[in-house]
Amino acid sequence: MAAGGLIPTGELKSVKDAPMDFTVPKVIGERIDRVKGGYDHNYVLNGWDGSLRQAAKVVEPLSGRVMEVWTTEPGLQFYSGNFLDGTITGKNGKVYNKHYGFCLETQHFPDSPNKPQFPSTILEPGEKYTHTTVYRFL
Repeated sequence: MAAGGLIPTGELKSVKDAPMDFTVPKVIGERIDRVKGGYDHNYVLNGWDGSLRQAAKVVEPLSGRVMEVWTTEPGLQFYSGNFLDGTITGKNGKVYNKHYGFCLETQHFPDSPNKPQFPSTILEPGEKYTHTTVYRFL
């Protein structure tokens, strides 16, 4: 949850049965009007241990395209194109309006250095930071 300035409070909440719940397949836009402004949230990947594992799977039913996201990171930021406003034109003249796209970005939790209960982002002298993210298209 985020405080007034969109800074995380440190509270981790369950998404079960909420508009944020994608633990079972759902159409992204199906409940987007129930989330103020759209999706722009960090999802905690339960059971994180730093190993490479699947964090998300997106299926486009008309084309049959499938994208899997695999990561060693503890979180996944889901953003639903909330600030697309029709000023960007894409391939074949397609105008990108609000919610015409989405991003899945692997990461540590926002404000981790100030939340001791979050996975640490502190890198000590001589230590090396590495992570792996794989976007797999089937």
